[in-house]
Amino acid sequence: MLPQELAAPVVKESINTIRLLAADAVEKAKSGHPGTPMEAAPIAYLLFYRHLRHNPANPDWAGRDRFILSCGHASTLIYSMLHLTGYDLSLDDIRNFRQAGSKTAGHPEFGHTPGVETTTGPLGQGVAVAVGMAMGSQFLSDQVDAELFNYRTWVICSDGDLMEGVSAEAASLAGHLQLGQLNYLYLDNKITIEGDTSLAFTEDVGARYLAYGWHVQRVEGENLAEIDAAMECAKNDPRPSLIIARTHIGIGAPNKQDTAGAHGAPLGADELALTKQAYGRDPQQSFVVPTEVEAHMNLCLQRGADLEKTWQNQLAAKKSIPSVADWLTVADGELPASWGSELPEFSPEDGAKATRQVSGAAIQALAKKIPLLLGGSADLAPSNNTEIKSADSWLPGKSDRNIHYGIREHAMGSILNGLTHTPGVIPFAGTFFVFADYMRPPIRLAAMMGLAPIYVMTHDSIGLGEDGPTHQPVEHLASLRAMPNLTVIRPGDANETVEAWKAAIANRQGPTMLVLTRQGLPTVDRKTFAPASGLQQGGYVLAAEEGDLQLILIATGSEVQHAMAARETLQAEGVGTRVVSLPSWELFEAQDQSYRDEVLPPSCSKRVAIEAGSTFGWERYVGNTGKIVGMTSYGASAPIAELMEKFGFTAENLLAEARKLLV
Repeated sequence: MLPQELAAPVVKESINTIRLLAADAVEKAKSGHPGTPMEAAPIAYLLFYRHLRHNPANPDWAGRDRFILSCGHASTLIYSMLHLTGYDLSLDDIRNFRQAGSKTAGHPEFGHTPGVETTTGPLGQGVAVAVGMAMGSQFLSDQVDAELFNYRTWVICSDGDLMEGVSAEAASLAGHLQLGQLNYLYLDNKITIEGDTSLAFTEDVGARYLAYGWHVQRVEGENLAEIDAAMECAKNDPRPSLIIARTHIGIGAPNKQDTAGAHGAPLGADELALTKQAYGRDPQQSFVVPTEVEAHMNLCLQRGADLEKTWQNQLAAKKSIPSVADWLTVADGELPASWGSELPEFSPEDGAKATRQVSGAAIQALAKKIPLLLGGSADLAPSNNTEIKSADSWLPGKSDRNIHYGIREHAMGSILNGLTHTPGVIPFAGTFFVFADYMRPPIRLAAMMGLAPIYVMTHDSIGLGEDGPTHQPVEHLASLRAMPNLTVIRPGDANETVEAWKAAIANRQGPTMLVLTRQGLPTVDRKTFAPASGLQQGGYVLAAEEGDLQLILIATGSEVQHAMAARETLQAEGVGTRVVSLPSWELFEAQDQSYRDEVLPPSCSKRVAIEAGSTFGWERYVGNTGKIVGMTSYGASAPIAELMEKFGFTAENLLAEARKLLV
């Protein structure tokens, strides 16, 4: 925009409208954060009106730029922008901010509000997810078509975002990979909830990002010409860009500007009235959108329609290009035909195999059939077996299907969420299961949003041996099973592992976590016992009882072998014993009650569960009278055979516990 255009009265009134809509919404709700939307209004105005390639009438067209409000506490900012620029968000929705059933939740929620690209609230997650979105843009640009997928990812972020450790991990990788389509707009307001940022945050943020390899600019947050020029400059620099805007929280509020009082609470009726007076508005009126502002901001609708039409015409002209044609077949979430046709099968003659090893073989087969399947690891690919051998590494300036995240598990989880937002792309990533703790915030957000990344978690128990209790996940299965909409699968042999990958690929409604062994496991003879496809129901009768049912042994993962061995002994003694493999509680609980009762008949109360993890939660399957063989302490550093015997994960100990029930 030219300087005279930026100085037009309607521009000033539009910015003030953004500010006061946000302040009114928070005041009416008696809850929220008014100060940050007020300070960010000039930046948001320029971004949505001039720089962001978006179509409010169709928020999801694939060629659009992405926008993330990483400081989700400032949610009334994005709601004001969405309403004013023509998205399906009414003034009544803004009036109903933070109320039950409204589109305007306390923090922006993906899938709940049109125009919200990702759920934010936990600080740092938005800026890290943005790295994944920028990677998605580069991947589609390189692998499908550069003209169609050169979209940009814009982020408005705060001091809190850049203090969180995940932002440092993500920014470091973004600089290394030279993600030039990524732009942060940082609100440097010097205020947090407790007071001035000097209490805890005095670093030179710009110098830090320069060290990461970013392009850094500084502007005044009220200077439209400076902000506009900086955004234009950022778009033309090959590096990821950080624009540091010196802003003033709660600007215009005479008693609360530049104070923590404008951060996490309404301004208050009196202060809001004074603020409206300062902006030349009637303090008695609320939720006002002047006619000239409405007309001015609605120009975004026509501009957006033109942008999308141009893109759709480009897409139509390129449909015969093989890479574009392939993308079109999967862009809406459909899987390629016969995607699982080359998955391996295993027999006992193949010998003991670690489920992480079998997972690696499954990945190779799937990669041949699913061109936009891509993976990576937090510096553990040789251990996780996550490398796609037919593909190259993702390197600076050149994307490919093997991502090297470095030792950055938290950022890996968040970036995975950003990649999962990329149409047609199915991403997976691996690390040791114990480090799921580092990834928990983005795993939770993926489950909340209904995203479908795949987590390859290896070294799943005390079975990893000598590394000791710091690396031996004990409580992790129980804690992750408690997370809604996360499917956890712990397969018991090679063929169950292949089935686990089938379940993960087919699940497009939420994340799937594959929990895999370091050590080799025997392959169940499927000619004698039930097919591994029973895993798709979460639990199944692996070995039926001979004679009347007297006892049920329930196992997952590496403990299935012990249940099978114990059953053999008990059957020889005339005890009708059933083995139930229960690799996924979530899949099992999704089955009809009749099926679950068929697998675990209520009439048989003599049950023993065995799993090399916390016993917490197993009561639901063994009842009050059953036994649980599990971990009630941390592990130890020793060879695997010694550990398994010490902690009771043997057929002999399982037999002893079973016999206590049979007395």
